[in-house]
Amino acid sequence: MIDHKDLDHCREAIRHGSLSFHAASKLLPASVRDPALALYAFCRLADDEVDEGDYEAGAVFRLQERLELAYAGKPKNAAEDRAFAAIVADFEMPRALPEALLEGLAWDAAEKRYETLSGVRDYSARVAAAVGAMMCVLMRVRDPDALARACDLGVAMQLTNIARDVGEDARMGRIYLPLDWLHEAGIDPVNFLREPLPTDDVRKLVKRLLHEADRLYRRSEAGIDVLPLQARTGIWAARLIYAGIGKQLKRQGYDSISMRAHTSTTQKLGWLAQSAARTGLSLIMPRSAVIYAQPLDEVAFLVNAASQGRVDAGRSASVLDILAELKARERSIGTDRPMA
Repeated sequence: MIDHKDLDHCREAIRHGSLSFHAASKLLPASVRDPALALYAFCRLADDEVDEGDYEAGAVFRLQERLELAYAGKPKNAAEDRAFAAIVADFEMPRALPEALLEGLAWDAAEKRYETLSGVRDYSARVAAAVGAMMCVLMRVRDPDALARACDLGVAMQLTNIARDVGEDARMGRIYLPLDWLHEAGIDPVNFLREPLPTDDVRKLVKRLLHEADRLYRRSEAGIDVLPLQARTGIWAARLIYAGIGKQLKRQGYDSISMRAHTSTTQKLGWLAQSAARTGLSLIMPRSAVIYAQPLDEVAFLVNAASQGRVDAGRSASVLDILAELKARERSIGTDRPMA
């Protein structure tokens, strides 16, 4: 079980670090909410270290070490790590799921770019759908169809994040839009990063990405309706709140460069009310056939790992490959920074 002091620390970290998740989590039953807050705090800390640190590769290596210690039952002496180790033990969390997150963060540290939408979905599978699959594990849900829809929701959320942060990412020298989309629109990535502007072509790309997110949000709904009843309202809230960011971008003319989309407290309260209503409808509506849709190719490895119900399920050499690539890159530039 998670120590209550560690849980309080995780809860406070999420309250300040992710208002949208914190709002949605209030609607989850305590049996899911508490481990979900601890899980999200661990994942958020890892993401922030890579995004905000001066030494991104080092943050990835530290996360690798933290995962090794947590799965060995000897977590680092920090609230998030102790809480995560308790989750691993209590829920038999397949190691492939947090390792997928590690791989996605390593891609960030390697400044990887993605040629196609499939590549962007590959990235989204790791940094977001993996969290969706872990949330299912916390709900004791191992059904492959439900897991596939949870991964749809995770990818949709990440695509929304990418659409919202086009300008912010560009100013940090990062680009997550599919490169073939930019080439089709006649946009030179180098020039765009040098001077990101909300041109009509860029706005069309943001709109196009949000259309893909909306498609996956709709597919995810069938999965929400088969989750444990007490958890449905909270997951519906997360789905509606994140999709609301996309709606705000639409109101801004799909300009995510000169302004950043924000949603108000009033809007969030409205979506929370809608989520309760949608949960009520799930009790009387027949099950949607969409629940049986095949998982995205890019998330199939997550579905397989989570559905097997083994801690060591689905471990992949690809994580070791990207870490080895990062270390080789560090050596090639002659860095003298310490590595794990």
